[in-house]
Amino acid sequence: MSVCNYYISILSFLLALLFGINNVLSKPEEYKTYIVHLDHSQKPSSFLTHETWHQTILKSLSKPVHGKEMLLYSYNHVMNGFSARLTPAQVYKLKKSPAHIAIHEEKIGKLFTTHSPQFMGLRHSSGLWNTSSYGEGVIIGMIDSGVWPESESFNEKGMPPIPTRWKGKCQNSITNPFPCNRKLIGAQVFIKGIQAADESDSPDDSPRDFLGHGTHTSSTAAGNHVPGASQFGYANGVARGIAPGAHVAMYKVSSGGFIAESDVLAAMDQAIADGVDIMSLSLGFDHVPYFQDVIAIASLSAIEKGIFVVCAAGNDGAPNTTFNSAPWITTVGAGTLDRSFIATVTLGNDLTLEGQSKFPDRVLVVDTLLYYGKGDFEKSCSDGALNVSEVFGKVVMCDNNGSSTIFEQVRELARVEALAGILIADETLYNIDELEIPSLILPSSSGALIRRYAIEAADDASVKIMRFVLTSFGTKPAPQVAFFSSRGPDPINPNILKPDIIAPGVEVLAAIPPIVPVEQFGNYDLGSDYAFLSGTSMSAPHVAGVAALLKAVHPEWSPAAIRSALMTTAYTVDNNGTTLTNQFTSLSGTPLDYGAGHINPNKAMDPGLIYDIDWQGYVDFLCGLGYNDTEMKAILRQSKWSCSQEGTDINYPSFVAMFSADSPNVKNFTRVLTNVGDDQSVYQLITETSQGMTIKVEPTTLTFTSKYQKQKFAASVQMNGKAPPVAYGYVKWIDQNNHIVASPVVVLNS
Repeated sequence: MSVCNYYISILSFLLALLFGINNVLSKPEEYKTYIVHLDHSQKPSSFLTHETWHQTILKSLSKPVHGKEMLLYSYNHVMNGFSARLTPAQVYKLKKSPAHIAIHEEKIGKLFTTHSPQFMGLRHSSGLWNTSSYGEGVIIGMIDSGVWPESESFNEKGMPPIPTRWKGKCQNSITNPFPCNRKLIGAQVFIKGIQAADESDSPDDSPRDFLGHGTHTSSTAAGNHVPGASQFGYANGVARGIAPGAHVAMYKVSSGGFIAESDVLAAMDQAIADGVDIMSLSLGFDHVPYFQDVIAIASLSAIEKGIFVVCAAGNDGAPNTTFNSAPWITTVGAGTLDRSFIATVTLGNDLTLEGQSKFPDRVLVVDTLLYYGKGDFEKSCSDGALNVSEVFGKVVMCDNNGSSTIFEQVRELARVEALAGILIADETLYNIDELEIPSLILPSSSGALIRRYAIEAADDASVKIMRFVLTSFGTKPAPQVAFFSSRGPDPINPNILKPDIIAPGVEVLAAIPPIVPVEQFGNYDLGSDYAFLSGTSMSAPHVAGVAALLKAVHPEWSPAAIRSALMTTAYTVDNNGTTLTNQFTSLSGTPLDYGAGHINPNKAMDPGLIYDIDWQGYVDFLCGLGYNDTEMKAILRQSKWSCSQEGTDINYPSFVAMFSADSPNVKNFTRVLTNVGDDQSVYQLITETSQGMTIKVEPTTLTFTSKYQKQKFAASVQMNGKAPPVAYGYVKWIDQNNHIVASPVVVLNS
């Protein structure tokens, strides 16, 4: 290489390097959404509102790129601060402000996706429904995916006037009409954050629900009476919410299944300002400490205003997976109902059998040949196992030999144009409404009877009739803990038992937008005005509805009092008379699965005693967690507070004792009970323990001489000998009127 060419090469390299550096240096920083906590005492008096102060702070950082609005929301109730689109450089500058307390990048979360009032014991003639006038005058705020206002569940027939204290609005426009009424009294949209994160696919910014989730949860909590509701004929009857007399306000935070922290904060902030009594959230974010948890922070602000907050526990199903578990939130897991959806088959020998089915059409299969394969491969109904010439137009029975799933077998039956299928499975199956031909799923015991008949009758085996779209009640055991329901110990603070309770959350029938596909039938999407959905998303609005009923009867009760009444009156025995079991394993559960038990609304109306917690109680709890001043400011929204006691013990309606090999084997607790029953009441102690566990309580008798009188007791939990990883028992107080105030006691040994 010549010297000239060498220098040209060097020059080219340097120019390329310089060009690359310039590109890097000139590349604009990426904007992301941040949640910013500020010390409101630093606001200059010249600013009339916090929002104008927040806008001025943002303008001082730099001008928005391409005219983008940096400020998303300014918060007034759930926290002191705002959410905004910022670059890392702007965040760095903001942290130097004397008003800065904390800042973090926004996280994205997700939604946790009728016979249930009767299953929970609600009756028209007596009990909580009758006494509460169905929740009349109570306002439930739903933080969800919107609502379909034309649904019959939101008709205003029989509804009282809108409470004069209501300050909310119905976000309406000429281009996006959205009718509110005396039932659906408010609807607003908060999706700026999720839109900025490019996770929104909403056709517009109206409160209208295009997912179905929010319509379903809202109608579950407080839908009006709608006769003749069903999903394609299944569970046909009167659909109604748990509190059909209550008002509903929707705060839309999701349009595509995902949620953003800034939006949820803004929605909860507005709900507090509007004057809701109950706040229901069937959604969640990743596990973080309370001072970083936007739902925990906003909920604590709501609790301070006397608003009851209920949240879904999550659908992760495994231990250590509960969401929304701050002790001021009522956290709800999911249970099953005593209802099943069935079909029946009558064989040529007049034997009639019943099995699972959700085929979406009331078809009749009459006087048809029954085909059962000759070899194992053919009997399996695996892909390619059957011949059209042999099974066309017949009912085909398929063995369950593990080589094919139910769904694969049905695809094979559809391929060879079988008329219907009889399939074998011993567990409860979901998504069976997706089976593309009429199919009946039987347990192995029933399958053996059909198999014997098919072999004996050979070519003469037949089906006299198969009937579909049938609903059966009284299924046992029920309730069970749903397989997907998130379980404790809580990953953030295992000293608090979560979930608190369980409520119906499996195949719950409620309203849904008619534009949302419910099932597929061949090449067609099927819509319905009512549909079954499962998840703790469905459980939380059940509890929101019951809380509304209790609020109507006891307007003076605090959120903690309502939670206590729900927990101490919950039941832990199913309709077989045994301890609540897990849905798939059928093994006995523990309070880590179901908390205090399954909700029992009528009992909760008159709990006798309650474990109440005031604002200072929550402050003391947070003080005991060892948070620093910055972390305490972030969650309390205050620059000053006092810690009146040490430790993380809180006046909670449940107890958790954690022991390790190098820790003492005794845990002490103190609790205070408030009398909300008869003026003159005497309660006697009963304890229940498992092997190796001892519970001691002093005193063993609590005497009350007036309503709202308080009595304190001390409890100690001790494990003796070789302890199992999990043990549990109960502390129960029983009075002369048979009030039973029950609290689970869980021991965790590591």
